[in-house]
Amino acid sequence: MATKTVKSTAKTTSAKTKTAKPAAKTTSAKTKTAKPAAKTTKKATAKRPKTKKKLVIVESPSKAKTIGKYLGRTYKVVASLGHVRDLPKSRMGVDIENDYQPDYISIRGKGDVIKELRKDAKQAKAVYLASDPDREGEAIAWHVANLLKLDTKDKNRVTFNEITKDAVKEAFKEPREINMDLVDAQQARRVLDRLVGYSISPILWKKVKKGLSAGRVQSVALNLIIQREQAIRDFKPEEYWTIDGQFKKGSDEFAASFYGENGKKTALPNNEAVQKVLAKIDRKAPFTIDDVTRKERKRMPQPPYTTSTMQQDANRRLNFRTRKTMMAAQQLYEGITLGHGSAVGLITYMRTDSTRIASIAKQEASQFIHENYGEQYAAIKPVKGKLPEGAQDAHEAIRPTSVNRTPVEMKQYLTADQYKLYSLIWSRFVASQMTPQIVDTMAVSLSQNGVDFHANGSKVKFDGFTKVYKRGQEKDNVLPELNQGDQVQMISDDPAQHFTQPPARYTEAALIKTLEENGVGRPSTYAPTLDTIQRRYYVRLVSRHFEPTELGEIVNQIIVKQFPEIVNVKFTAEVEDDLDRIEEGKENWVKVVDKFYQPFSKEVQAAEEQVAKIEMHDELAGSNCEICGAPMVVKMGRYGKFHACSRFPNCRNTKAIVKDIGVTCPKCGQGNVVERKSKKNRVFYGCSRYPECDFVSWDKPIGRNCPKDGHFLIEKKVKKGKQIVCPNGDYEESIQN
Repeated sequence: MATKTVKSTAKTTSAKTKTAKPAAKTTSAKTKTAKPAAKTTKKATAKRPKTKKKLVIVESPSKAKTIGKYLGRTYKVVASLGHVRDLPKSRMGVDIENDYQPDYISIRGKGDVIKELRKDAKQAKAVYLASDPDREGEAIAWHVANLLKLDTKDKNRVTFNEITKDAVKEAFKEPREINMDLVDAQQARRVLDRLVGYSISPILWKKVKKGLSAGRVQSVALNLIIQREQAIRDFKPEEYWTIDGQFKKGSDEFAASFYGENGKKTALPNNEAVQKVLAKIDRKAPFTIDDVTRKERKRMPQPPYTTSTMQQDANRRLNFRTRKTMMAAQQLYEGITLGHGSAVGLITYMRTDSTRIASIAKQEASQFIHENYGEQYAAIKPVKGKLPEGAQDAHEAIRPTSVNRTPVEMKQYLTADQYKLYSLIWSRFVASQMTPQIVDTMAVSLSQNGVDFHANGSKVKFDGFTKVYKRGQEKDNVLPELNQGDQVQMISDDPAQHFTQPPARYTEAALIKTLEENGVGRPSTYAPTLDTIQRRYYVRLVSRHFEPTELGEIVNQIIVKQFPEIVNVKFTAEVEDDLDRIEEGKENWVKVVDKFYQPFSKEVQAAEEQVAKIEMHDELAGSNCEICGAPMVVKMGRYGKFHACSRFPNCRNTKAIVKDIGVTCPKCGQGNVVERKSKKNRVFYGCSRYPECDFVSWDKPIGRNCPKDGHFLIEKKVKKGKQIVCPNGDYEESIQN
């Protein structure tokens, strides 16, 4: 009975389900009844045209991402990935007979990018070109406009000096036409560089070796480095001496240095002159304070960064290579993603030769300084930088887009390099809006028997801008209270021999400064110029200083002899001025190029006839080839010299040039430790039996073992020189110079 009941229930349930079906059908019927209305909606939607977006074209994806967030859904922001058209690499690409007209072609590998840009432009309501606000950016906009068949007279060019929401939105309210003066200035530079490079390079290929190149600015930079190297070689050191004395007044001691005799500055060329001075000093008698001058000195802050000064400071203070500095600056300019996914450009445009600051930025900085440091630190009339000769002053100085975004707050969003550079830019800008540092100085003259010593003291009275931006180690040198007529006793004297030093080799910072001072190149050219002369192996960086290679000296020798105007600093600066005048609409670019090319073409013709083939005689290496027994010779390669078989190409045996340091290999005990160089020109140490023994070390083994654990000891560089240490950290000893 129970079973039947269950079955009956099941049937009932089934019946209920079946009964429910008509309801479903009813629903279906309702749906069907509702369908005509749905169809009507569909037709209405189909008739409504799809909303077209406004297209914005910039250079880089990161810049596109930042700007896209500011402009909203009605805009589509895409990247051209830099230039889309350029001169062909396989030929000159300049029609000299037809007013130097450049023959532009689409850059290889950019086909898909161009195809997408054309597709997006076709579907767009309007197209805006928002590349960087300089000659290069203007040229990119012009090339894109030509490829997309846009009217260059249309107001479709948008520029902004900083990538912030307000700046970007404001820029889009007032688009302008493409500035053809800027485009022509860029074209003139490109054509000039092509004429120089593609005229001189083939001569270097024929006369020296394949793959060499020459350029206007890079030739000047190379020549400056070689001139400095020649000055170092020609330098003859001269001996001179100093006498430092330690003096005492009561319990207070102070230092003073020999100045001269009878009030006149006197040189000490040798030890004999020193002994004559010391013979006049009576050790038992006191020195008399003849004069005490107290002054208050002000140290003014420097203006905010230009491209050049930023590159120099980053090189000196952060040890950044120029290329690294510009890469980090580009990232800070294009936009950094902060909290909650918002992106913002942290600095203004980083290619500028101006120290000008927008008034709104000055006001914001003044308020920040008042609130965080106090009224006494805020300058009423901030320092104004003097523009270098030929500066365009097209943009503001490099500064933070908002001074309220302090480096400490931004650190969590930045890489180590970005943070270091941002801190430098931020502190330099804030300091430029602050009051001077005030230093109390004290100059003391003291004498005995006609022998004069001078002492100088200083003490910071008010730190001013140095509260934010310190330049090196600043220490007080406080002298005791001294007055005219006081008697002091000499405690000791310390004569020291010195020799004059040759001029220092150029660092990247020093070379950029020299190029800028001479008007050679512009903000956008410094980094690629230094990069090119290193890639061509015309120079190498040794301990952060440029040294010319043998190859660089040969190339320079040909250019100096055959093309003297190319390496003439004054002439190159005049060409840069002509390019500036083109940008200002005061010169025609074709006339400027023609003025340069007519005399230059005659030099090229003469060089092809006069320059003899330069034989780079192979230097014997002093060993024979292990494969065929022929003498090995020294060859020049991309990374420097190496040993190769003299029977090349019949025998292709090569060996790296190694230097035996006279230490037995600590691993195998059979080979010797030799000094080698990596592909990046970094010195390391390895076993001469490689690959049989794979011992390598970045630090130099010294041939002794650690007395504590038996591990081989190494020579390691430290801040104060060198130390002998155990790699395990259990032992160290100083090296006596």
